Amino acid sequence: MTSPPPEHPPLRSFGRIKSRAIKPRQAALMETLLPTLAVDPAAPLEPFDGPRWLEIGFGGGEHLAAQAAVRRDVRFLGAEPFLNGVASALRHIEEAALTNVRLYAGDVRELFSAIPDAAFDRIFILFPDPWPKTRHRKRRLVRSETAGEFARLLKPGGELRFATDVADYAETALLALRAEPRLKWTATAADDWRVPPADHVTTRYQEKRLGDCEPVYFDFLRV
Repeated sequence: MTSPPPEHPPLRSFGRIKSRAIKPRQAALMETLLPTLAVDPAAPLEPFDGPRWLEIGFGGGEHLAAQAAVRRDVRFLGAEPFLNGVASALRHIEEAALTNVRLYAGDVRELFSAIPDAAFDRIFILFPDPWPKTRHRKRRLVRSETAGEFARLLKPGGELRFATDVADYAETALLALRAEPRLKWTATAADDWRVPPADHVTTRYQEKRLGDCEPVYFDFLRV
């Protein structure tokens, strides 16, 4: 009997796992605070009677922590494979005394199979790795395959925000998200996607302007 072909994990949609050495204070938080916030990949959502928001690729955690500080009634799940970013987020969480944040130090797609339909009220995907080389673009997180998964994870009426400062990524992501019938682009005028939304938090990474265009913000509604 022929064995079935082995299943291959999805292509990585992110670059490095770690760069410079983690600062001593943050390294200590990785040992003490992270275990209290880390989710179990087999059961990433603990019981909670209230809204849930997901941030995919939270970078240094500035946006995640700022949103969680304003909306302490919301349970936040942040996923980030870059360990320096996780360490930075822990510092922000500790400084703001946040109790409504849970973290996954890894690829968010590893959690998808354990997360039920309509689990989140809001999803943020802000300035993900653009993989600018043509041969690498298949590694981008936002594409037609994942657009359907984002729609599945959102409650009806839930919101998805994608932001980038890479023109080609903006174009391909917008096409993929608009092609998903359960997602409706809410923009009615150019300023709706050119001007930062009122609740957007600009991070130090965004301020570096590493892309090739002005930032764009695409908000979608789960219909």
